[in-house]
Amino acid sequence: HFEIIHVYNIMNLRKIILGMVGLMLIMASCNDDDDGITVVPDRDRVEVYAEDLLEIEEYLQTHYYNYDEFDFSDPYSLPNDTFKIIVSEIPEGNPDNVISLMDRPEMSFKMVADPTDETLEYKLYYLTVREGQGDVVHFIDQVFVSYEGTLSDATVFDSAITPVSFNLTTVGNVSGVVPGFRESLLEFNTATGFSDNGDGILTYHNHGIGMSFIPSGLAYFSQPIGNIESYSPIFFKFNLVDVVFLDHDNDGVPSYLEDIDDNKNVFNDDTDEDFSPNFLDTNDDGDALLTADEVEQVEYIVDISMGDTEPILAANEYELNRIEDDGVITIYTVILTDSNDDGTPDYLDDTVE
Repeated sequence: HFEIIHVYNIMNLRKIILGMVGLMLIMASCNDDDDGITVVPDRDRVEVYAEDLLEIEEYLQTHYYNYDEFDFSDPYSLPNDTFKIIVSEIPEGNPDNVISLMDRPEMSFKMVADPTDETLEYKLYYLTVREGQGDVVHFIDQVFVSYEGTLSDATVFDSAITPVSFNLTTVGNVSGVVPGFRESLLEFNTATGFSDNGDGILTYHNHGIGMSFIPSGLAYFSQPIGNIESYSPIFFKFNLVDVVFLDHDNDGVPSYLEDIDDNKNVFNDDTDEDFSPNFLDTNDDGDALLTADEVEQVEYIVDISMGDTEPILAANEYELNRIEDDGVITIYTVILTDSNDDGTPDYLDDTVE
């Protein structure tokens, strides 16, 4: 993975998230009256979503971005590596015949369940200027992004020019990002490398470039954060440059692989039913062997100058990390061995000794 310089702004998104966690301990807003404290309940989430969707779609219809400055004929060219999304309002009468965000072919959406009520789904719009050619990002990874967060009136509430790190999922006392931002980043890949410009600034290559338009139900909903008012949709422009596949229990198996039922919830996967989810359990199947002793760690050295090619990984082998140094790539992988060929990896099979 790339060397990342961490620069945190005063209103860094991490601080906003931590502030939100603290505010969530207060279950409702309170007003003093003659009878004591009046609890003000949250607004109906369906009603708020309808308002948010109207605001977001109106924004997408009345704004455009600088797509003419991006070379779509060669999206992974060097000039495109420094492309920055600039959004502007379409002038009255649209004299230049610009194409709105809503009508651009790069605009997509996905349906995302409400984090508090799976029966309610939100339409999450996201703009894929460039998907990226690096690593795939998973819901429980640590990512490195540069970004700018704005409201629909163009108010900037947070930004980071130099990439900063975020965990995508809240685990213990480590806070993740808002669900809408996480779900947007999952649609993009990281950079394939970087160049040092000689002035302390790095230029990343072939990374994901995009923007997301998040209804408040996938953001802060009723909690006012900084200059983000309650029930406000929020937008993010971002460049996704790197990812770390987290292994929360250090058992050699990346946490994303310990989501056995593939439902983006690692807390309900507990193979040995010991009340410790697999991603926090050093002995996932409860047998006499630790998980780390039931998987195989592999290291590959690839010397580009010698004409080496990268290894082709088996179906049960997963890359954990790689380090590049003067044309020599060191790749670390894990093999989920299955000694008795019963389709269950050894670390989840308590019959294998």
